[in-house]
Amino acid sequence: MDDGGKFKDVWHVTTDKNKLNASSCRFLWPSHQRTLLAACLRPSCKASLTQSSAQSDSNLLRVATTGNTISNGKHYIAGEGEDAFDIIHIWGTPYEMGRAHGLLMGDKVKIMADAVWSYLEQQIIDPINRTIHLQEWFLEDVANFGLDVALDLELLATDKYTGDYFFEEARGLAEAAGIDYKKLLRIHMIGELTKGSCSMVGAWGGSVSTPDSLLQLRALDWVVDGPFKEHPQVTVYHPTNVSNGHAFANFGWTSWIGSITGMSSQRMAISEIGVSFPDESFGKESRFGIPFTFVLRDILQFDKTLNDSIKRITEAHRTCDLILGVGDGKEKEFRGIQYSASVANFFTDTNLEPKQDWHPRITDIVYFGMDWLCPGYSEVLARQLTLYHGNLTAELLMREVVPIVQTGSLQVAVYNLTSNMVLLANARASYETGPDNAYESVPDSVQGRRRYGGKGKEMGIPHKKLASRQVRPLTPHSPKTIRS
Repeated sequence: MDDGGKFKDVWHVTTDKNKLNASSCRFLWPSHQRTLLAACLRPSCKASLTQSSAQSDSNLLRVATTGNTISNGKHYIAGEGEDAFDIIHIWGTPYEMGRAHGLLMGDKVKIMADAVWSYLEQQIIDPINRTIHLQEWFLEDVANFGLDVALDLELLATDKYTGDYFFEEARGLAEAAGIDYKKLLRIHMIGELTKGSCSMVGAWGGSVSTPDSLLQLRALDWVVDGPFKEHPQVTVYHPTNVSNGHAFANFGWTSWIGSITGMSSQRMAISEIGVSFPDESFGKESRFGIPFTFVLRDILQFDKTLNDSIKRITEAHRTCDLILGVGDGKEKEFRGIQYSASVANFFTDTNLEPKQDWHPRITDIVYFGMDWLCPGYSEVLARQLTLYHGNLTAELLMREVVPIVQTGSLQVAVYNLTSNMVLLANARASYETGPDNAYESVPDSVQGRRRYGGKGKEMGIPHKKLASRQVRPLTPHSPKTIRS
């Protein structure tokens, strides 16, 4: 795709097993280091990458198989050099998919799990230089019992509310990768213990350039000094039994099986914001309930409609203060959700809260900038959304909204849920060159003219120009037809 010199790195993947030239599932990756993904989301999919006549271009990055193939999984590398990242397709029961993850990624699973554990330890040991906000009750538990026991207490508080699939998948992953099962469970509690400042947008109708479409932004502002930026991974799940849900893509990291960013074969997607500055309307938090990363994963894995997700969130044993976002591309609807142990309130453009001068209601848009009470970021986000109202596209959100607001330090995802496409950017790993933050992922065509935030500075963003590359077909086969 050469959209006027905007985003050139596009792969199309067909999901209709009867019409392999029907590009009904597409993933777009115009990031500064992570360039593209191709993924088929249907469990029975026999997909092939094609070059769409509507968006054909020679500047397409390769997606190559590593040759690492097992009976129910396949590992791909997207991009080359510093632009490369991992994609895995895994099939089966939860245990079988976890085991496939471990076998395909091998030592990377242990490296990532150990790095997260070391990072948590360092955050506890060195409070002066702490870069994540930890819950006070957790710090008290650590002081009284140590880190291991404090995390085990959190697991006990959430165990009975957590789906069995999580424990089964984690066991398969730990056994195959040769890592400690308890450690893997413990590091998955990090979402409940920290507060990430993030942003989200849902836009439809008269706010977007194509009225019959739904756009959704998920900007993750969290721990760019930690290990997560070192191991980005896209995991595409293909459950083989309907009781285990439908196919979905998890945009996260190696060894991570919770969800904070992702989209499903039902054309649904998730966003999330940790709330550090609530008002009294949130009520109380609780330690006892289902971790929100599993609520979000359940939405991706099991829910078929927005109403399914509304019911799930309403009935869940909720825990901490958050703002969630759920979009449904089939219905062209998005909801922002005020989420805590005490409340679950659902917002559209007409009842959006908090209703403040710095958080005005905008027709056909739901948005939150970095927190619940966060005037500075919310004002800038509202300004940009108003400026481009009626012309919003996924590319424009990535290019003219997130870098101006300066939100999405670790990861930015912009979903077009009508066309089933996502733009994704990740923060720079320590071994890579380029800008540090995901939101600084700006195409060459806008270098030297970007004005950031309120600083009034012209900033040219280094962005390596990609050489022209030819399309190479890729087929993530169903388990029965995988070939080594």
